[in-house]
Amino acid sequence: MFGTITYEEIYKKENDFIFIDVRSPKEAKEEPLFGAINIPVLLDDERDIVGTLYVRESVEEAKKSAVKFISKRLPEIFEQIQDLYKNNKNKKIVMFCARGGMRSGSLFSLLNSLGFKVLKLEGGYKAYRAFISKKIEEFSQEINFIVLYGNTGVGKTELLYKLKEDGFNTLDLEGCANHRGSILGGVGLGSCHTQKKFDSLVYEALRKRNNNIVFVEGESRRIGRILIPEVLFNKIYKGEKVRINSDYEVRAKRLVNEYTAFENVNIQLEEALSVLKKHISEENINYYKKLVNDGNYEEVALELMKKYYDPMYGVSAKKHNFREQLIINDMETGMEELKRIYNEVSREVVK
Repeated sequence: MFGTITYEEIYKKENDFIFIDVRSPKEAKEEPLFGAINIPVLLDDERDIVGTLYVRESVEEAKKSAVKFISKRLPEIFEQIQDLYKNNKNKKIVMFCARGGMRSGSLFSLLNSLGFKVLKLEGGYKAYRAFISKKIEEFSQEINFIVLYGNTGVGKTELLYKLKEDGFNTLDLEGCANHRGSILGGVGLGSCHTQKKFDSLVYEALRKRNNNIVFVEGESRRIGRILIPEVLFNKIYKGEKVRINSDYEVRAKRLVNEYTAFENVNIQLEEALSVLKKHISEENINYYKKLVNDGNYEEVALELMKKYYDPMYGVSAKKHNFREQLIINDMETGMEELKRIYNEVSREVVK
């Protein structure tokens, strides 16, 4: 169709385009195309009203309501797009909605009738999502993963951060999910991301890699409410596995720093501890809650590592064949060891 473009045509030329997401702010936040500018034709509450009319009354009533909502904000929308058009002469503007339907279509038609040469993303966000899902599978097959395993608190995530700072490729699955993976994994982080946001973040991380060796943390397939795509999970599972160990005291201090650096820490920790009643006696749970309220966080961390996390991890660790097992009590030593392993894997990949 005239004026439409597929994401396949845009791929690897993303910097030549400006994406305008005309979906509601909530949709744009939970199901992002990163780098897009959100200029909604319907706000969140307006979209809810239109959707309710569509289901309970008729398509005609829903359209009437949508036109009323959109028309009052058209001057503002027009001004925003006009500014983007004027200030980005060397870039093409591409607008999209959920499926490339009425929201982006109506605005696309209006702007083109007014002389703006804009494009519409064929299939909208749904087509973009199908594209990145396919790409994640393709990337997964190309990549050689170095997978960091280890008990809670050994510093796997911190090592990933430092590796990224030093220019190595990393895939932070817990960061993409906004969840640490364990029962206490959401403490201090807010809501777990949606599956769609997770997939977009994974795609961006893998798309921007500078070679095909990527560091990642070993995870179960489910992280909070997120499922790692099957092809990606299987390729990580077959990666070069490195198990990291640290002294209990080092781990406890790290966990306290990570889990208590936010407001209302005690409330969130108590709520999370209540979930552990399935695995730990109620007597112990109440004891841990008292320690939390008294500010004895390190003691709680040590107790949970010894009585819950370590025994549980010991069972899962038996399933893996580790390339190496390292004792790492400081980040400098950890980085030296992982860089050494990276160089070894690089030589092996070249052969």
